[in-house]
Parts: sequence; structure tokens; C-alpha cells
Amino acid sequence: MSQLDVTIMGQAYKLACKEGEEPALKQAVAYLDDKMCTIRDAGKVKGNDRIAVMAALSIAAEFLSTRSANGPFADMTLADVKQKISAMHTVLDAALGPQENLF
Repeated sequence: MSQLDVTIMGQAYKLACKEGEEPALKQAVAYLDDKMCTIRDAGKVKGNDRIAVMAALSIAAEFLSTRSANGPFADMTLADVKQKISAMHTVLDAALGPQENLF
């Protein structure tokens, strides 16, 4: 595992990443940062936690529309999707846990 320093909405995070997966993680971080900054800059949602939830919902909707349009995820079952989301939660909890102590 390697560690990657990233910034999302101006906040620095140190994320663990499997060797060789750094480019994909950087791409995901850039995509999330763009979504969250767009929501924040629209000024309709206040609070980083609410912005993160709105970004997650937007990304989930994009994923599901891609999945339903015979995209690369079309062959995944709901259980597969839930398993992937659970794995993402685990990674995010591990990465964001130390940040909680700062507030």
C-alpha cells in the first residue's frame, strides 16, 4: 500500500492506495472535488457534510444511469454494487477518521 496526499474542496487528506492504483484514485479525487466545488459554488447547499452527500447522490445517479444504459456496469447485480459501495465506505472511513479529530 502507498499513501497519496490529495485535496478535496481545499481540505488535505492522506489516502491509502494499492500500488499501481494511484492514477485511478487521483482521477476519482479530481472528479469528486469538481462535483463538490460545483455544489458549493452554486451556494444552495451549506456545510461540507451536506455538500458531500449531494455529490455522492449525483455520482450515484450517474453510475446508475450508466449501468442501466448497458454501460460497463450493466452486468453487475445490486449485491455487487452494494459490495463495492461498502468497500468504498471502508476506505473513506479509514481515510477520513483522523480528520474527525481535528474538529
